[in-house]
Amino acid sequence: MFKNKKIVIVMPAFNNSKTIASVFERIPDIIKNWIDEYIVIDDGSCDQTGEKIICLQQKYKNIITLVHPVNKGYAQAQKSGFQLALTRNADIAVLLHADGQYAPEELPRLLDPLFTEKADIVQGSRILGGQALGGGMPLYKYISIKLASIFENLIYGMHLREFHSGYILYSRKALERIPFQKLSNTMYFDAEMLFVGHDQGLRISSLPISTYYSKNIKSGVKPLGYVFDVLSVMIKKLYGGYKF
Repeated sequence: MFKNKKIVIVMPAFNNSKTIASVFERIPDIIKNWIDEYIVIDDGSCDQTGEKIICLQQKYKNIITLVHPVNKGYAQAQKSGFQLALTRNADIAVLLHADGQYAPEELPRLLDPLFTEKADIVQGSRILGGQALGGGMPLYKYISIKLASIFENLIYGMHLREFHSGYILYSRKALERIPFQKLSNTMYFDAEMLFVGHDQGLRISSLPISTYYSKNIKSGVKPLGYVFDVLSVMIKKLYGGYKF
């Protein structure tokens, strides 16, 4: 059922030398057979991430590497990857993190609404699955996401259980309709993609996913800075700042 869709994995990587190989290994074989290309964005890593990517290219001949000489941040890495995915005629672009926090094993289920054209965007939600705490999500983070989602839904006019998951899959239609290059360069970029997509009339499907935290996963999110990013984007939206 996959043969009529060009699937591209977009993988931002920043100092993920300890985890990136295992992320590739964990992708189910049934999906590997249908992935046309992997676009890996080495976002100015200062560890051995670049070397690991070169080694992976020996096994996965369809890896395309984009290198940011200096770290541009999570949002810019996505923008570079999505732009190249469109240029290379991707029908589906899967945002998959290189740190292993989001399970590649879930890809067959998450891809299904896009293959069957029942959704334009698919979000994997840790909160919706009810497994976040069991997967190691800190209690304070769980509570803050739940509370933030109440206000976010009010402001964005949506009904999602969370806006803070980075496991998102996009159809080509979604990437063409969302002016993602004009969105912020904050860590809150994923939420912007969701509510701008909603404003553009795109169909968003939210599916439960498992949560996995380990000592090898080091979040690049600075809590206070992230809160500021969330508030600044919400205020901009509230006061009609998103006009394209």
